This record gives sequence, structure tokens and C-alpha cells, in this order.
Amino acid sequence: MKNTFFLKCLLTVTSIFFLNYQSICHAQNIQSNIDSLMQKQYRPHETGASFLIAKKGKIIYKKAFGLSNLELNVPMEPDNVFEIGSITKQFTAIAILMLMEEGKLNLEDTITKFIPDYPHGNKITIHHLLTHTSGIKDFTSVDGLNEISKKDMTPTALINFFKNEPMDFLPGQQYKYSNSGYILLGYIIETVSAESYAHFIEQHIFKKLQLKNTYYASHKKIINNRASGYQKKDGKYINNTYISFSLPYSAGSIMSTVTDMYKWNQAIKDNLLISKQTTKKAFTNYTLNNGTHIDYGYGWHIKTKNNVQRYEHGGSIFGYKSMGVYLPAQDIYVIGLTNCNCNSPTQITKEIAQLVAEN
Repeated sequence: MKNTFFLKCLLTVTSIFFLNYQSICHAQNIQSNIDSLMQKQYRPHETGASFLIAKKGKIIYKKAFGLSNLELNVPMEPDNVFEIGSITKQFTAIAILMLMEEGKLNLEDTITKFIPDYPHGNKITIHHLLTHTSGIKDFTSVDGLNEISKKDMTPTALINFFKNEPMDFLPGQQYKYSNSGYILLGYIIETVSAESYAHFIEQHIFKKLQLKNTYYASHKKIINNRASGYQKKDGKYINNTYISFSLPYSAGSIMSTVTDMYKWNQAIKDNLLISKQTTKKAFTNYTLNNGTHIDYGYGWHIKTKNNVQRYEHGGSIFGYKSMGVYLPAQDIYVIGLTNCNCNSPTQITKEIAQLVAEN
């Protein structure tokens, strides 16, 4: 009987060891597959990328590839700081919802409440601005943008640049991505909070969540571990085009790291800035006037593939491209930040999220 008991214990221990061994090998195989994908896209002596993967609240992958500075031959590090472009819209949307919870605005407020002379502003609500259904022309497609791109402008001056452009459609009739809408949201944040947009997000979001390597972008400020930005022209790398950060403003002027972006995603998931009920508003797949879904919430695209829902958003600004994907059902988050707008992380980020979900 003693021998039988000993044999059972030995088999149990062996089984546990074998299962753990299998699990470790499986994880190593996934990491190896991801490394292979990365190394093909981000080569050692070219511009690079930083990627982070988290599953069920744990970081399971965090690596950098390529170079953060081509001229000095500096390798990319996992916690280099990148411009994240339009992922900034997530922060702007959450700031609006924070102010809504404080009773300082309503999502059905019209633009004329904040800018009385805005054309058609009595028909355009904050909700329309958040969901890209306002019909306001994207200022990045307005003639004369190059003439102002290097000028430091006030939000009012920037709004005046596009506010008299013809509407693309009546509010709520179509979905059309518009940076102009998020510029207006930044101005509304400033108006109701009596703080600059940069100060508001720094004090009420970055500081509160301890995002110590996230910034409202600056050309002048010394930012440790900043990855240099590049573009390609005629197949050759060039330094990224200079623009004043007063132009992307609340639609695209934040800088961050993959670690801070993970903390940001966790904070949204855990309702650290807004209530669970309000968070649902950010991740609702909204509809047009005719009931057609737009696959966009407030600052996030809401997509479904193979019956798996995902919240995602990319960013593109001179010299940088970024992509973040979150699968809420599996609690999988993948963020990729790159320092050349010639080598987008969009597709590879989606592929990695799918790979992790399937394994």
C-alpha cells in the first residue's frame, strides 16, 4: 500500500512537472514566433519599434528592435518615448467624460454653447465630435495647412483656420474621421476647466495615473529616452518634418512609452478615472441617424473579427506610427510604437493580438 501511495505521488508530481514544462515551452514558442515577426519587419540597422504584450493583467512580452537614432547608431530600448499621434484622442475623449461626470458639460451640448458664432454649431453636439459624425471637414485636408504648420497657434486661431470650411455632411448622417472634431474638444476642455489642455491632461490624467514618461509633446523640452523620428523620401531615410505641436494639439500631440500605454489601458479597464457606467459610453459602437453602426466609440474603434471584439486605435504623425489593440474578453493588450512613418505597426499588432488570443 505504501508503494502504491508513493507511486501515485510520483505520478502526480511528474504530471505537474510535465504540464509546467509544456506550458513553459508553449510560451517560449509564442515568444519565438513573435520575435521572428518583429525581426523581419524591424531590422537591426534601420528605424525600429518597441512592443509590449499583456495578458490578464501581466506583461508577457516587452522588447525593442532596430535603432532609436540612425545618426548616432543608438539601439532602440523598450522604454523609449515616441509621439503617439492620434492615440491622443483616447486621452481627449476620457477628459471630456471626466468633465461630464463633474457636471461641467453634457454630451448633447452643442458647439455654440462654447463658440457662439460657430457655423452650424447649433446642430453639432459633443457626441458628434467624439464619434467623427459631425460633418466638420478635417483641417489636415484644408488648403493652406503648409503655411501654418510651423507656427505656434492658439486653439482659437487653429479653429478659425477651418471653421468656415463647407460641411462634408449634416451631423449624424455619415462617419468620417475628422481631426477637427478633436481640436474642438480640446478647446471645450480648456473652456470648462479653465486650464490649458496640456495642463489638464498632465495634472488630471498623467499625474494621477503616474504615467511618468507620458508628455504633451515639446520640441524644446529635454525628454529622456526620446526616440528620433524619421521619414522616407525616394527610398532613403530623412529626419522627420518639423511641425508645431499646437496643430495636432488635442487630436495628436501626446508622447509616451509602451509601459505607460499599458498602464493607461489598465486604468481604463479598472475605471480609475471615470465610473464603469461612463466607461461603457466610450466603448459603445454608435450609430448614424439611420441606425447604421459606425464601429467607433469615443476615442476607440470598435471592431469584431472572428466573433472576437477588439478596441483599437492607431496614430500617425511625421516620423512616428503607433497602434494599440485590446481584446476585452481575453484581456489581451498589444501596443506597438515606431519611429518612422514608413514602417507601420498596424497590421503586425493585430496579428500578434490574434496569435496570443489563439494560444
